[in-house]
Amino acid sequence: RIDDNDGEFLLIEAADFLPKWLNPENSENRVFFYKGELHIISLSETPEQDWDLSAPCPTISEALALLSTRSEEFLAAEPIRAAVYKRIDGYPEKIQASLHRAQCYVPAAIAALLRQRPSLVAAAVQAFYLRDPADLRACRRPFRTFPPDQCVMTVVTFTRCLYAQLVQQKFVPDRRSGYTLPAPSHPHYKAHELGMKLAHGFEILCSKSSRVSPDSKRNVLSGPLWERFLRSLKEKDYFKGEMEGSAKYSELLHMAEDYFQQSVTTPESSVEVSPGDEILALLQTTPLDLKEFEREAACLPPEDDDSWLDITPDALDQMLKEARNESLPSANEDEQKYDLEAVAESMKAFVSKVSTHEGAEMPWSSDESHVTFDVDSFTKALDRILGADSEELDSDDLDEEEEFGFSDEDDEDSDAGNQTRNQKVSPDELIGSLKSYMNEMDRELAQTNVGKSFTTQKKGASSVKAAPSESAGPACGAEDPELAPVDVDMNLVANLLESYSAQAGLAGPTSNILQSMGVYLPENTDRSGSS
Repeated sequence: RIDDNDGEFLLIEAADFLPKWLNPENSENRVFFYKGELHIISLSETPEQDWDLSAPCPTISEALALLSTRSEEFLAAEPIRAAVYKRIDGYPEKIQASLHRAQCYVPAAIAALLRQRPSLVAAAVQAFYLRDPADLRACRRPFRTFPPDQCVMTVVTFTRCLYAQLVQQKFVPDRRSGYTLPAPSHPHYKAHELGMKLAHGFEILCSKSSRVSPDSKRNVLSGPLWERFLRSLKEKDYFKGEMEGSAKYSELLHMAEDYFQQSVTTPESSVEVSPGDEILALLQTTPLDLKEFEREAACLPPEDDDSWLDITPDALDQMLKEARNESLPSANEDEQKYDLEAVAESMKAFVSKVSTHEGAEMPWSSDESHVTFDVDSFTKALDRILGADSEELDSDDLDEEEEFGFSDEDDEDSDAGNQTRNQKVSPDELIGSLKSYMNEMDRELAQTNVGKSFTTQKKGASSVKAAPSESAGPACGAEDPELAPVDVDMNLVANLLESYSAQAGLAGPTSNILQSMGVYLPENTDRSGSS
Protein backbone atom coordinates (compact mmCIF):
# COMPACT_ATOMS: atom_id res chain seq x y z
CA ARG A 1 0.00 0.00 0.00
CA ILE A 2 1.38 3.42 -0.96
CA ASP A 3 0.15 6.68 0.51
CA ASP A 4 1.40 10.01 1.82
CA ASN A 5 -0.06 13.08 3.50
CA ASP A 6 -2.31 13.53 0.44
CA GLY A 7 -3.78 10.06 0.96
CA GLU A 8 -3.89 7.60 -1.93
CA PHE A 9 -1.85 9.90 -4.14
CA LEU A 10 -1.56 7.42 -7.03
CA LEU A 11 -5.31 7.75 -7.61
CA ILE A 12 -4.75 11.41 -8.47
CA GLU A 13 -3.15 10.19 -11.70
CA ALA A 14 -6.28 8.18 -12.55
CA ALA A 15 -8.84 10.77 -11.41
CA ASP A 16 -10.56 10.86 -14.81
CA PHE A 17 -11.27 7.13 -14.73
CA LEU A 18 -12.17 6.42 -11.09
CA PRO A 19 -15.62 5.05 -10.20
CA LYS A 20 -18.08 7.66 -8.91
CA TRP A 21 -18.28 6.14 -5.41
CA LEU A 22 -14.53 6.43 -4.72
CA ASN A 23 -13.50 9.62 -2.91
CA PRO A 24 -10.74 10.63 -0.47
CA GLU A 25 -12.99 9.97 2.54
CA ASN A 26 -13.71 6.31 1.79
CA SER A 27 -10.51 5.25 -0.02
CA GLU A 28 -8.45 4.37 3.07
CA ASN A 29 -7.34 0.71 3.12
CA ARG A 30 -9.03 0.08 -0.23
CA VAL A 31 -6.17 0.60 -2.70
CA PHE A 32 -3.40 -2.02 -2.88
CA PHE A 33 -0.78 -3.43 -5.18
CA TYR A 34 -1.27 -7.20 -5.05
CA LYS A 35 0.98 -9.50 -7.10
CA GLY A 36 2.10 -6.50 -9.14
CA GLU A 37 -1.42 -5.35 -10.07
CA LEU A 38 -3.50 -2.45 -8.75
CA HIS A 39 -6.59 -3.52 -6.80
CA ILE A 40 -9.44 -1.38 -5.42
CA ILE A 41 -11.75 -2.96 -2.83
CA SER A 42 -15.35 -1.93 -3.52
CA LEU A 43 -17.79 -0.71 -0.86
CA SER A 44 -19.93 -3.84 -0.67
CA GLU A 45 -21.27 -6.79 -2.61
CA THR A 46 -24.63 -5.09 -3.27
CA PRO A 47 -25.38 -3.38 -6.62
CA GLU A 48 -23.47 -0.14 -7.04
CA GLN A 49 -26.60 2.06 -7.03
CA ASP A 50 -27.41 0.82 -3.50
CA TRP A 51 -23.98 1.57 -2.02
CA ASP A 52 -23.69 3.76 1.04
CA LEU A 53 -20.87 6.22 0.32
CA SER A 54 -20.43 6.87 4.05
CA ALA A 55 -19.71 3.20 4.80
CA PRO A 56 -16.70 2.74 7.12
CA CYS A 57 -13.36 1.86 5.59
CA PRO A 58 -12.11 -1.71 6.12
CA THR A 59 -9.30 -2.47 8.49
CA ILE A 60 -5.95 -3.68 7.18
CA SER A 61 -6.69 -7.25 8.25
CA GLU A 62 -10.14 -7.21 6.61
CA ALA A 63 -8.70 -5.78 3.39
CA LEU A 64 -5.91 -8.36 3.23
CA ALA A 65 -8.39 -11.18 3.86
CA LEU A 66 -10.52 -9.99 0.93
CA LEU A 67 -7.50 -9.65 -1.36
CA SER A 68 -6.17 -13.11 -0.53
CA THR A 69 -9.50 -14.83 -1.28
CA ARG A 70 -11.19 -12.70 -3.98
CA SER A 71 -8.45 -10.62 -5.57
CA GLU A 72 -9.81 -11.08 -9.12
CA GLU A 73 -13.03 -9.28 -8.14
CA PHE A 74 -11.14 -6.18 -7.01
CA LEU A 75 -8.71 -5.82 -9.91
CA ALA A 76 -8.83 -2.16 -10.97
CA ALA A 77 -10.31 -1.33 -14.35
CA GLU A 78 -7.92 -1.20 -17.28
CA PRO A 79 -8.07 2.63 -17.76
CA ILE A 80 -7.21 3.15 -14.08
CA ARG A 81 -4.28 0.75 -14.20
CA ALA A 82 -3.01 2.23 -17.46
CA ALA A 83 -3.03 5.77 -16.03
CA VAL A 84 -1.21 4.72 -12.85
CA TYR A 85 1.34 2.55 -14.64
CA LYS A 86 2.10 5.35 -17.08
CA ARG A 87 2.93 7.63 -14.15
CA ILE A 88 5.23 5.16 -12.36
CA ASP A 89 6.81 3.69 -15.49
CA GLY A 90 10.59 3.85 -15.48
CA TYR A 91 11.04 4.16 -11.73
CA PRO A 92 13.27 3.84 -9.75
CA GLU A 93 15.76 4.51 -12.57
CA LYS A 94 13.91 7.72 -13.49
CA ILE A 95 14.69 9.19 -10.06
CA GLN A 96 18.14 10.21 -11.28
CA ALA A 97 16.55 12.59 -13.78
CA SER A 98 14.84 14.51 -10.97
CA LEU A 99 18.02 15.18 -8.98
CA HIS A 100 20.01 18.41 -9.06
CA ARG A 101 23.59 18.85 -7.88
CA ALA A 102 24.64 22.32 -6.77
CA GLN A 103 27.69 23.81 -5.12
CA CYS A 104 27.04 25.13 -1.60
CA TYR A 105 29.25 27.01 0.83
CA VAL A 106 28.22 25.37 4.12
CA PRO A 107 29.68 24.80 7.59
CA ALA A 108 32.03 21.81 7.60
CA ALA A 109 29.76 20.00 10.06
CA ILE A 110 26.88 20.11 7.57
CA ALA A 111 29.13 18.82 4.77
CA ALA A 112 30.16 15.92 7.00
CA LEU A 113 26.54 15.21 7.97
CA LEU A 114 25.35 15.14 4.36
CA ARG A 115 28.14 12.75 3.49
CA GLN A 116 26.83 10.37 6.17
CA ARG A 117 23.08 11.03 5.69
CA PRO A 118 22.33 12.68 2.31
CA SER A 119 18.59 12.45 3.02
CA LEU A 120 18.88 15.01 5.83
CA VAL A 121 18.94 17.74 3.17
CA ALA A 122 15.17 17.24 2.71
CA ALA A 123 14.38 17.89 6.37
CA ALA A 124 16.66 20.95 6.40
CA VAL A 125 15.10 22.48 3.27
CA GLN A 126 11.58 21.87 4.59
CA ALA A 127 12.49 23.41 7.96
CA PHE A 128 13.77 26.54 6.19
CA TYR A 129 10.96 26.68 3.62
CA LEU A 130 8.17 26.27 6.20
CA ARG A 131 9.78 28.39 8.91
CA ASP A 132 7.65 30.55 11.19
CA PRO A 133 8.56 33.39 13.56
CA ALA A 134 9.09 30.92 16.41
CA ASP A 135 11.61 28.97 14.30
CA LEU A 136 13.52 32.13 13.42
CA ARG A 137 14.16 32.87 17.09
CA ALA A 138 17.00 30.35 16.90
CA CYS A 139 18.43 32.27 13.95
CA ARG A 140 18.46 35.72 15.60
CA ARG A 141 21.41 34.90 17.81
CA PRO A 142 24.89 33.46 17.15
CA PHE A 143 24.44 29.94 15.80
CA ARG A 144 25.17 27.35 18.49
CA THR A 145 25.40 24.22 16.35
CA PHE A 146 26.49 25.45 12.91
CA PRO A 147 28.44 28.72 13.26
CA PRO A 148 29.79 30.25 10.03
CA ASP A 149 33.44 30.29 11.11
CA GLN A 150 34.36 26.94 9.49
CA CYS A 151 32.69 26.83 6.07
CA VAL A 152 33.76 24.78 3.07
CA MET A 153 32.66 24.52 -0.56
CA THR A 154 30.97 21.21 -1.38
CA VAL A 155 28.47 19.69 -3.80
CA VAL A 156 25.02 18.93 -2.38
CA THR A 157 22.50 16.69 -4.13
CA PHE A 158 18.89 17.94 -4.00
CA THR A 159 15.74 16.81 -5.66
CA ARG A 160 14.59 19.39 -8.16
CA CYS A 161 11.65 20.28 -5.93
CA LEU A 162 13.89 20.89 -2.91
CA TYR A 163 16.36 22.93 -4.97
CA ALA A 164 13.57 25.09 -6.37
CA GLN A 165 12.13 25.68 -2.90
CA LEU A 166 15.53 26.74 -1.59
CA VAL A 167 16.73 28.90 -4.48
CA GLN A 168 13.46 30.74 -5.16
CA GLN A 169 12.96 32.09 -1.63
CA LYS A 170 14.40 35.50 -0.90
CA PHE A 171 15.96 35.60 2.56
CA VAL A 172 18.33 38.00 4.30
CA PRO A 173 20.16 36.55 7.35
CA ASP A 174 20.05 38.34 10.66
CA ARG A 175 23.31 40.11 11.47
CA ARG A 176 23.37 38.48 14.91
CA SER A 177 23.57 35.02 13.31
CA GLY A 178 27.08 35.71 12.01
CA TYR A 179 26.17 34.93 8.40
CA THR A 180 26.86 37.50 5.70
CA LEU A 181 26.56 37.27 1.94
CA PRO A 182 29.02 38.57 -0.65
CA ALA A 183 27.97 40.99 -3.36
CA PRO A 184 25.58 39.56 -5.96
CA SER A 185 28.33 39.99 -8.54
CA HIS A 186 30.57 37.54 -6.66
CA PRO A 187 31.25 34.40 -8.77
CA HIS A 188 30.15 32.13 -5.92
CA TYR A 189 27.25 34.23 -4.67
CA LYS A 190 24.67 31.50 -5.35
CA ALA A 191 26.77 28.91 -3.49
CA HIS A 192 27.04 31.22 -0.46
CA GLU A 193 23.31 31.95 -0.55
CA LEU A 194 22.34 28.26 -0.78
CA GLY A 195 24.76 27.35 2.00
CA MET A 196 23.39 30.09 4.24
CA LYS A 197 19.82 28.87 3.73
CA LEU A 198 20.82 25.25 4.39
CA ALA A 199 22.62 26.28 7.58
CA HIS A 200 19.48 28.05 8.78
CA GLY A 201 17.42 24.93 8.07
CA PHE A 202 19.80 22.70 10.03
CA GLU A 203 19.96 25.18 12.92
CA ILE A 204 16.14 25.30 13.09
CA LEU A 205 16.00 21.48 13.22
CA CYS A 206 18.51 21.35 16.05
CA SER A 207 16.70 24.08 17.99
CA LYS A 208 13.59 21.86 17.97
CA SER A 209 15.43 18.82 19.24
CA SER A 210 14.24 17.47 22.57
CA ARG A 211 17.88 17.41 23.71
CA VAL A 212 18.25 21.18 23.58
CA SER A 213 14.68 22.46 23.61
CA PRO A 214 12.96 22.56 26.99
CA ASP A 215 9.73 23.47 25.19
CA SER A 216 9.17 19.92 23.94
CA LYS A 217 9.07 18.51 27.47
CA ARG A 218 7.26 21.51 28.92
CA ASN A 219 4.45 21.22 26.36
CA VAL A 220 3.81 17.60 27.26
CA LEU A 221 3.72 18.40 30.99
CA SER A 222 1.35 21.36 30.75
CA GLY A 223 -1.88 19.75 29.64
CA PRO A 224 -4.88 18.39 31.55
CA LEU A 225 -3.73 14.81 30.93
CA TRP A 226 -0.57 15.39 32.96
CA GLU A 227 -2.55 17.09 35.72
CA ARG A 228 -4.88 14.09 36.01
CA PHE A 229 -1.89 11.74 36.00
CA LEU A 230 -0.18 13.73 38.77
CA ARG A 231 -3.40 13.85 40.81
CA SER A 232 -3.71 10.09 40.49
CA LEU A 233 -0.14 9.60 41.73
CA LYS A 234 -0.83 11.74 44.80
CA GLU A 235 -4.03 9.84 45.57
CA LYS A 236 -2.12 6.56 45.44
CA ASP A 237 0.60 7.93 47.75
CA TYR A 238 3.29 7.73 45.08
CA PHE A 239 5.35 10.42 46.84
CA LYS A 240 5.17 8.52 50.19
CA GLY A 241 4.43 11.60 52.23
CA GLU A 242 7.52 13.53 51.06
CA MET A 243 7.25 17.30 51.30
CA GLU A 244 6.77 19.04 47.94
CA GLY A 245 10.08 20.57 46.83
CA SER A 246 12.27 18.21 48.83
CA ALA A 247 15.09 16.28 47.17
CA LYS A 248 13.25 12.93 47.39
CA TYR A 249 10.02 14.47 46.09
CA SER A 250 11.87 16.07 43.15
CA GLU A 251 13.53 12.77 42.29
CA LEU A 252 10.21 10.92 42.26
CA LEU A 253 8.62 13.75 40.26
CA HIS A 254 11.33 13.60 37.57
CA MET A 255 10.86 9.85 37.27
CA ALA A 256 7.11 10.33 36.84
CA GLU A 257 7.65 13.07 34.24
CA ASP A 258 10.01 10.90 32.19
CA TYR A 259 7.61 7.96 32.32
CA PHE A 260 4.64 10.14 31.34
CA GLN A 261 6.50 11.78 28.46
CA GLN A 262 7.58 8.41 27.04
CA SER A 263 4.05 7.05 27.40
CA VAL A 264 2.10 9.86 25.70
CA THR A 265 4.60 10.89 23.01
CA THR A 266 3.48 9.14 19.82
CA PRO A 267 5.59 8.70 16.69
CA GLU A 268 3.36 11.18 14.84
CA SER A 269 3.98 13.92 17.38
CA SER A 270 7.72 13.30 17.52
CA VAL A 271 8.36 13.41 13.77
CA GLU A 272 9.02 17.14 13.97
CA VAL A 273 11.94 16.80 16.41
CA SER A 274 13.42 13.50 15.26
CA PRO A 275 15.63 15.00 12.48
CA GLY A 276 17.20 17.35 15.03
CA ASP A 277 17.87 14.45 17.40
CA GLU A 278 19.47 12.48 14.57
CA ILE A 279 21.64 15.45 13.58
CA LEU A 280 22.91 15.99 17.13
CA ALA A 281 23.61 12.27 17.53
CA LEU A 282 25.58 12.15 14.28
CA LEU A 283 27.62 15.20 15.25
CA GLN A 284 28.90 13.26 18.26
CA THR A 285 30.31 10.47 16.08
CA THR A 286 31.13 12.16 12.73
CA PRO A 287 34.77 13.27 12.40
CA LEU A 288 35.59 16.64 10.82
CA ASP A 289 38.62 16.84 8.54
CA LEU A 290 38.86 20.41 7.29
CA LYS A 291 41.99 19.75 5.20
CA GLU A 292 40.26 16.95 3.33
CA PHE A 293 37.28 19.20 2.58
CA GLU A 294 39.61 21.93 1.33
CA ARG A 295 41.36 19.47 -1.00
CA GLU A 296 38.00 18.32 -2.37
CA ALA A 297 36.84 21.93 -2.83
CA ALA A 298 39.79 22.55 -5.15
CA CYS A 299 38.55 19.97 -7.66
CA LEU A 300 34.77 19.91 -7.32
CA PRO A 301 32.75 18.65 -10.29
CA PRO A 302 30.65 21.28 -12.11
CA GLU A 303 27.15 21.83 -10.82
CA ASP A 304 24.08 20.99 -12.87
CA ASP A 305 22.43 23.53 -15.14
CA ASP A 306 19.30 24.96 -13.49
CA SER A 307 17.76 26.41 -16.66
CA TRP A 308 14.88 23.95 -16.08
CA LEU A 309 13.62 26.44 -13.48
CA ASP A 310 12.60 28.81 -16.28
CA ILE A 311 9.54 27.54 -18.17
CA THR A 312 8.02 29.49 -21.02
CA PRO A 313 4.22 29.62 -21.38
CA ASP A 314 4.46 27.46 -24.51
CA ALA A 315 6.53 24.85 -22.69
CA LEU A 316 4.01 24.82 -19.83
CA ASP A 317 1.14 24.30 -22.29
CA GLN A 318 3.12 21.49 -23.89
CA MET A 319 3.66 19.79 -20.53
CA LEU A 320 0.00 20.10 -19.57
CA LYS A 321 -1.20 18.70 -22.87
CA GLU A 322 1.24 15.81 -22.71
CA ALA A 323 0.02 15.03 -19.21
CA ARG A 324 -3.55 14.95 -20.51
CA ASN A 325 -2.69 12.92 -23.64
CA GLU A 326 -3.90 15.68 -25.93
CA SER A 327 -2.58 16.26 -29.41
CA LEU A 328 -1.28 19.73 -30.09
CA PRO A 329 -2.78 21.67 -33.01
CA SER A 330 -0.20 22.69 -35.56
CA ALA A 331 1.14 26.19 -35.11
CA ASN A 332 0.66 26.89 -38.82
CA GLU A 333 -2.84 25.46 -38.97
CA ASP A 334 -5.16 27.58 -41.06
CA GLU A 335 -7.92 29.34 -39.17
CA GLN A 336 -10.53 28.05 -41.57
CA LYS A 337 -9.83 24.50 -40.37
CA TYR A 338 -11.29 25.28 -36.95
CA ASP A 339 -14.83 23.96 -36.68
CA LEU A 340 -16.93 26.67 -35.06
CA GLU A 341 -19.85 24.27 -34.80
CA ALA A 342 -17.73 22.16 -32.46
CA VAL A 343 -17.22 25.22 -30.26
CA ALA A 344 -20.95 25.84 -30.03
CA GLU A 345 -21.82 22.18 -29.45
CA SER A 346 -19.16 21.86 -26.74
CA MET A 347 -20.57 24.86 -24.89
CA LYS A 348 -24.10 23.46 -25.15
CA ALA A 349 -22.93 20.14 -23.76
CA PHE A 350 -21.18 21.93 -20.90
CA VAL A 351 -24.28 23.97 -20.02
CA SER A 352 -26.47 20.86 -20.10
CA LYS A 353 -24.33 19.15 -17.45
CA VAL A 354 -25.61 19.14 -13.89
CA SER A 355 -23.21 20.69 -11.40
CA THR A 356 -22.96 19.87 -7.69
CA HIS A 357 -21.12 21.27 -4.69
CA GLU A 358 -18.08 19.37 -5.99
CA GLY A 359 -18.11 21.30 -9.29
CA ALA A 360 -19.21 20.74 -12.87
CA GLU A 361 -18.05 17.77 -14.90
CA MET A 362 -16.52 18.67 -18.23
CA PRO A 363 -18.04 16.88 -21.26
CA TRP A 364 -15.06 15.41 -23.09
CA SER A 365 -17.12 14.86 -26.22
CA SER A 366 -19.71 17.21 -27.63
CA ASP A 367 -21.74 14.18 -28.78
CA GLU A 368 -21.91 12.77 -25.26
CA SER A 369 -25.00 14.70 -24.20
CA HIS A 370 -27.32 16.86 -26.29
CA VAL A 371 -29.58 19.58 -25.00
CA THR A 372 -33.12 18.18 -24.68
CA PHE A 373 -36.46 19.85 -24.06
CA ASP A 374 -39.29 17.99 -22.34
CA VAL A 375 -42.52 19.72 -23.39
CA ASP A 376 -44.68 17.95 -20.80
CA SER A 377 -42.41 18.83 -17.89
CA PHE A 378 -42.16 22.42 -19.10
CA THR A 379 -45.95 22.70 -19.38
CA LYS A 380 -46.49 21.26 -15.91
CA ALA A 381 -43.96 23.67 -14.45
CA LEU A 382 -45.71 26.61 -16.10
CA ASP A 383 -49.06 25.32 -14.90
CA ARG A 384 -47.77 25.32 -11.34
CA ILE A 385 -46.43 28.86 -11.76
CA LEU A 386 -49.41 30.39 -13.57
CA GLY A 387 -52.17 28.21 -12.13
CA ALA A 388 -55.12 29.24 -9.97
CA ASP A 389 -53.15 28.85 -6.76
CA SER A 390 -50.74 31.65 -7.61
CA GLU A 391 -53.10 34.56 -8.20
CA GLU A 392 -52.32 36.59 -5.06
CA LEU A 393 -50.33 39.72 -5.61
CA ASP A 394 -47.50 40.66 -3.34
CA SER A 395 -46.76 44.15 -2.05
CA ASP A 396 -44.43 44.91 -4.98
CA ASP A 397 -47.24 44.21 -7.45
CA LEU A 398 -49.58 46.56 -5.55
CA ASP A 399 -46.95 49.29 -5.50
CA GLU A 400 -46.41 48.98 -9.23
CA GLU A 401 -50.20 49.10 -9.79
CA GLU A 402 -50.44 52.38 -7.90
CA GLU A 403 -47.32 53.77 -9.57
CA PHE A 404 -48.65 53.23 -13.09
CA GLY A 405 -52.19 54.41 -12.11
CA PHE A 406 -54.19 51.44 -13.32
CA SER A 407 -57.86 52.40 -13.70
CA ASP A 408 -60.98 50.56 -12.63
CA GLU A 409 -61.33 49.34 -16.20
CA ASP A 410 -57.98 47.63 -15.76
CA ASP A 411 -59.33 46.01 -12.61
CA GLU A 412 -62.37 44.80 -14.49
CA ASP A 413 -60.15 43.42 -17.24
CA SER A 414 -58.04 41.76 -14.56
CA ASP A 415 -61.13 40.19 -13.00
CA ALA A 416 -62.19 38.90 -16.37
CA GLY A 417 -58.71 37.55 -16.92
CA ASN A 418 -58.79 35.83 -13.55
CA GLN A 419 -62.07 34.14 -14.41
CA THR A 420 -60.59 32.98 -17.68
CA ARG A 421 -57.47 31.64 -15.98
CA ASN A 422 -59.52 29.89 -13.34
CA GLN A 423 -60.98 27.81 -16.12
CA LYS A 424 -59.08 24.73 -17.26
CA VAL A 425 -56.44 25.76 -19.82
CA SER A 426 -55.11 23.09 -22.13
CA PRO A 427 -51.32 22.76 -22.58
CA ASP A 428 -51.58 23.59 -26.29
CA GLU A 429 -53.47 26.81 -25.54
CA LEU A 430 -50.92 27.73 -22.89
CA ILE A 431 -48.01 27.14 -25.24
CA GLY A 432 -49.73 29.13 -27.98
CA SER A 433 -50.37 32.00 -25.61
CA LEU A 434 -46.77 32.02 -24.47
CA LYS A 435 -45.55 32.00 -28.06
CA SER A 436 -47.70 35.04 -28.85
CA TYR A 437 -46.28 36.81 -25.80
CA MET A 438 -42.74 35.94 -26.87
CA ASN A 439 -43.38 37.13 -30.43
CA GLU A 440 -44.66 40.48 -29.15
CA MET A 441 -41.59 40.81 -26.93
CA ASP A 442 -39.32 39.99 -29.88
CA ARG A 443 -40.98 42.69 -31.98
CA GLU A 444 -40.52 45.27 -29.23
CA LEU A 445 -36.90 44.27 -28.59
CA ALA A 446 -36.13 44.39 -32.31
CA GLN A 447 -36.58 48.18 -32.16
CA THR A 448 -34.03 48.56 -29.34
CA ASN A 449 -30.24 48.46 -29.15
CA VAL A 450 -30.50 45.05 -27.46
CA GLY A 451 -32.29 43.60 -30.45
CA LYS A 452 -29.91 45.21 -32.90
CA SER A 453 -26.92 43.69 -31.11
CA PHE A 454 -27.90 40.11 -32.08
CA THR A 455 -27.04 38.40 -35.34
CA THR A 456 -30.07 36.87 -37.07
CA GLN A 457 -30.30 33.93 -39.42
CA LYS A 458 -30.70 34.31 -43.14
CA LYS A 459 -33.39 32.19 -44.66
CA GLY A 460 -31.97 28.87 -45.77
CA ALA A 461 -28.67 29.41 -43.92
CA SER A 462 -27.41 26.93 -41.39
CA SER A 463 -26.39 27.78 -37.86
CA VAL A 464 -22.85 29.06 -37.20
CA LYS A 465 -21.97 28.86 -40.88
CA ALA A 466 -24.46 31.64 -41.67
CA ALA A 467 -22.88 34.94 -42.51
CA PRO A 468 -23.88 37.81 -40.23
CA SER A 469 -26.96 39.47 -41.62
CA GLU A 470 -28.38 42.89 -41.06
CA SER A 471 -29.63 43.23 -37.52
CA ALA A 472 -33.34 43.33 -36.95
CA GLY A 473 -34.48 46.92 -37.03
CA PRO A 474 -37.57 48.96 -37.93
CA ALA A 475 -36.97 48.61 -41.65
CA CYS A 476 -36.51 44.89 -41.31
CA GLY A 477 -39.74 44.56 -39.39
CA ALA A 478 -41.62 46.58 -42.04
CA GLU A 479 -40.35 44.51 -44.93
CA ASP A 480 -40.73 41.11 -43.32
CA PRO A 481 -43.67 40.52 -41.01
CA GLU A 482 -41.98 37.34 -39.78
CA LEU A 483 -38.99 38.38 -37.71
CA ALA A 484 -35.80 36.57 -38.63
CA PRO A 485 -34.83 34.25 -35.73
CA VAL A 486 -31.72 35.01 -33.76
CA ASP A 487 -28.79 32.80 -34.72
CA VAL A 488 -28.02 31.45 -31.24
CA ASP A 489 -24.91 29.53 -32.29
CA MET A 490 -23.46 32.47 -34.20
CA ASN A 491 -24.00 34.85 -31.28
CA LEU A 492 -22.53 32.28 -28.86
CA VAL A 493 -19.39 31.80 -30.95
CA ALA A 494 -19.02 35.56 -31.58
CA ASN A 495 -19.21 36.31 -27.84
CA LEU A 496 -16.76 33.50 -27.02
CA LEU A 497 -14.28 34.77 -29.60
CA GLU A 498 -14.62 38.33 -28.30
CA SER A 499 -14.01 37.13 -24.73
CA TYR A 500 -11.05 35.01 -25.87
CA SER A 501 -9.55 37.95 -27.73
CA ALA A 502 -9.94 40.17 -24.64
CA GLN A 503 -7.79 37.71 -22.67
CA ALA A 504 -4.80 38.91 -24.73
CA GLY A 505 -3.13 35.51 -24.62
CA LEU A 506 -3.56 35.08 -20.86
CA ALA A 507 -5.62 32.50 -19.03
CA GLY A 508 -9.31 33.32 -18.78
CA PRO A 509 -12.77 31.80 -18.49
CA THR A 510 -13.24 31.15 -22.20
CA SER A 511 -9.93 29.38 -22.81
CA ASN A 512 -10.20 27.45 -19.53
CA ILE A 513 -13.67 26.09 -20.30
CA LEU A 514 -12.98 25.28 -23.95
CA GLN A 515 -9.56 23.72 -23.35
CA SER A 516 -10.98 21.52 -20.60
CA MET A 517 -13.27 20.10 -23.30
CA GLY A 518 -10.44 19.66 -25.79
CA VAL A 519 -11.31 22.71 -27.92
CA TYR A 520 -8.41 25.05 -28.78
CA LEU A 521 -9.00 28.39 -30.47
CA PRO A 522 -6.46 29.95 -32.85
CA GLU A 523 -4.72 33.20 -32.09
CA ASN A 524 -6.38 36.39 -33.35
CA THR A 525 -4.12 36.98 -36.34
CA ASP A 526 -6.15 40.00 -37.51
CA ARG A 527 -5.46 41.91 -34.31
CA SER A 528 -1.84 40.79 -34.03
CA GLY A 529 -1.23 41.77 -37.67
CA SER A 530 -2.69 45.22 -37.21
CA SER A 531 -0.69 45.82 -34.07
